[in-house]
Amino acid sequence: MAKLTKRMKALAETVTATKAYPLAEAINLAKANAKAKFDETIEISMNLGIDPRHADQMVRGMVGLPNGTGKTVRVGVFARGPKAEEAKAAGADVVGADDLAALVQEGKIDFDRCIATPDMMALVGRLGKVLGPRGLMPNPKLGTVTMDVKGAVAAAKGGQVEFRAEKAGIVHAGIGKASFGADQLVENAKAFVEAIQKSRPTGAKGTYVKKVAVSSTMGVGVSVDVSSLSA
Repeated sequence: MAKLTKRMKALAETVTATKAYPLAEAINLAKANAKAKFDETIEISMNLGIDPRHADQMVRGMVGLPNGTGKTVRVGVFARGPKAEEAKAAGADVVGADDLAALVQEGKIDFDRCIATPDMMALVGRLGKVLGPRGLMPNPKLGTVTMDVKGAVAAAKGGQVEFRAEKAGIVHAGIGKASFGADQLVENAKAFVEAIQKSRPTGAKGTYVKKVAVSSTMGVGVSVDVSSLSA
């Protein structure tokens, strides 16, 4: 096991490893432990009672955080004609069709979220090997294949985050920055948890939300009392 640095040891001493804290207290501890020279992200991690290898136990979706994420999101849009103009007017950073596809093929991907109109999916589908591994493939279920380009761009820019369960049944996301007020982070955390609970798959049996923790980018994990999430 790797030796803890002095800094991590000092941070670990502020948190009782065996204790699960009420959500607001856990977030305050995570904020207090964000002592890096940059504005650390506050992250939430949830262990779910699912096996995502089964199609009926997959948890995936989007959620808009009421106070945003504090992160600047660059949005790329595959569209033509009026829809391309709509995307530009909505504040998309990169807009195009065949020209944008050529850039993506070359590995020049200057965006964090990818949106496409349905008529562009034949073109975008050919980029699956490039966009897929980066989690950038537009998907109708996530609202990123849509004719409402304006709404999708606004949502991406306004603090919408994507979540997807990993192999071990864990979902995690950034819910804001350490510079946010504790109340803003609690609100964002509750919105995220609510979205996960609403996404409970049909195949999930028994306890759905098993463990929850919050942390800052460079900080230690703080266990959250699951019962405090619905309070």
